Amino acid sequence: MSPRSLFLRESLLVFSDVHLGSDLSDRAPNAPKRTLQIDRDLLELVAHYRRTPPKGPRWRMVVAGDFIDFIGMAIAAGDDQLETAPNEEEQEHGLGNASDHSRLKLRRVHARHQEFFAELAGFVADGHALTIVHGNHDIELHWDAVKEDLRQILVEEASKAAAVAGKAFDEAGFRGRIEYEPWFFYRRGVVYVEHGHQYDPYCATEYVMAPLSPLDPRRIARGVTEVLLRFVVRPTRGMSEQGHEKTGMLHYVAFALKLGVMGQLRLAGRFASAVFELFRLRRAHLSEASQRMRAEHEKRVALLAEATRIGHDRLRALLRLQAPPITQSVRGILASVLLDRLGLALFATIALVVFAIVGAFHGHMLFGVLGVLVAWAFFHRHLVKSRKVDAADELAGRALELARLFPAAFVVMGHTHTPAEIPNENSTYINLGSWAEEEPAEDCAVHRAARTHLVIHVEGDRPEAQLLTWESGEGPRRFIKI
Repeated sequence: MSPRSLFLRESLLVFSDVHLGSDLSDRAPNAPKRTLQIDRDLLELVAHYRRTPPKGPRWRMVVAGDFIDFIGMAIAAGDDQLETAPNEEEQEHGLGNASDHSRLKLRRVHARHQEFFAELAGFVADGHALTIVHGNHDIELHWDAVKEDLRQILVEEASKAAAVAGKAFDEAGFRGRIEYEPWFFYRRGVVYVEHGHQYDPYCATEYVMAPLSPLDPRRIARGVTEVLLRFVVRPTRGMSEQGHEKTGMLHYVAFALKLGVMGQLRLAGRFASAVFELFRLRRAHLSEASQRMRAEHEKRVALLAEATRIGHDRLRALLRLQAPPITQSVRGILASVLLDRLGLALFATIALVVFAIVGAFHGHMLFGVLGVLVAWAFFHRHLVKSRKVDAADELAGRALELARLFPAAFVVMGHTHTPAEIPNENSTYINLGSWAEEEPAEDCAVHRAARTHLVIHVEGDRPEAQLLTWESGEGPRRFIKI
C-alpha cells in the first residue's frame, strides 16, 4: 500500500484539551489539583485503542490542541541554566513561553505524567501514527526545539519498553509516525480538524503561523486568557480556571468579599497589573515590530500553501474567518475585564448622588433618579449582550463556512470543553469536549470533564464517525448530550 493510500484509509482517533501539567505550580501552591481519575481514564483510553484493531490499515491519533498546558503552569526557574533570563514578570509568576522555558516545563510534564507518555509511546511503537495540532494552551509547540523534545521523550519511552521486551526498535520509523500541525489537520472529504481558539477573540493569536511577541521575538505573544490566568487566577486561592464565561460582576464582588481586607487588596493589585499588561500588549500590536511579525506570518502561510497544495487563496479565506485578538482595542480590553460595567456603575452612582443633592433643593429628584436608573439599565444590558466570553456559538457558526472551504464530512474542534454534535448542510460539526478535570477548590462547584473522543472509519466513499465518551472501568460509550 502506498503512503498516500495508507494515509487516506487510516482510522482516526481524535480528542482534545487534555491539559497535561495544568496543576504544576511552584508559584501558586493552592491551585486546584488535576484529578487522579482523569489521568487513569486517559491511560485506559490509549490502552484500549492499542488493543482494538482499526478498520483501516492503522490508527492515527489526532490531538486537536491543548495537549500540554504550558500557559497553565507556574514553574519557578530554580537553579536551571536558561539562555533566556526570566524577566520580572516571570520571576513573579513562573517561567514564560520562550523556547528554553517551555522545554523545561515539558520535562516537568513528562515527570508528572510519565506513565501516560509511556503508553502513548507504545501506541506509536505498535505501528500507529500521532498528529498533534497546536492549541492556545500549547502554542509553545511553535518552537522546533519543544517539538523535538516531545518526540524524543516518546522515543526514549518506546526504546526503553522495547529493551525490556527484548525487541528491536525502529527509531527512524517511529519518529516518522509523529507529526505536528501548527494550524489544522485536513483529510479531503473526511475531516477538517482545528483547535478553534482562532475564532475566540479572548484566545486568538494575531499571526497563527508566526505567533511571536513584537516586544520580544524570543517569546510568544500572549492573549487575554493567559494574562488573566498568570496574573490573577493562579495566584488567587479558591479562584477556579473554569466557568468564567457564565459569571458576572456580582459573582466577583461576592468572591472578593470572602477574601478579607488583605485578600481584597492583593486581588486588586493583581487585577491592576493584569490590566496594565493588556494595554502593553495593545501597544505592541501597534508597533513597527508587529509588521515584521506579519511579514514572517505571510511567508509561512505561503510555504504551507505550497507544501499542502491547498492553495494560497483558500488559506487567505480561512484567515478571514478568524477573530482579531481582543487586545487590539481599548473597548475590547475594558469589556474583557468588566471595567466598562464597573465604570458605568460608578458613573450612575455619581449621577444618583448629584440628583439627590440637587433634588433636595429644587425638587424633581424622582424624575432624575428614574432617568439615571433607566439609562443605566439600558447601557448595562447592551454591555452584557456585547460581551461574549463563551465561544461555543462562534465555533459552531464557523463550521459551516469551514466545510465550504475544506469539503469534509466532519468539521471538528475543541477549545470550549463542551462536547457537541450539530448537523449542517453537507457536514457535521463536532466539538470534542475535554479531558481537563480539577479537584474542586473551596466553594467551587465540581467540574467533571466530558471524557469525549471521536472515532472515524473510512469505508467505501462515506466516512463514518462516532462521538464517544469514556466510562471509567467500562470503556467507550456513545455520547448522549443531557
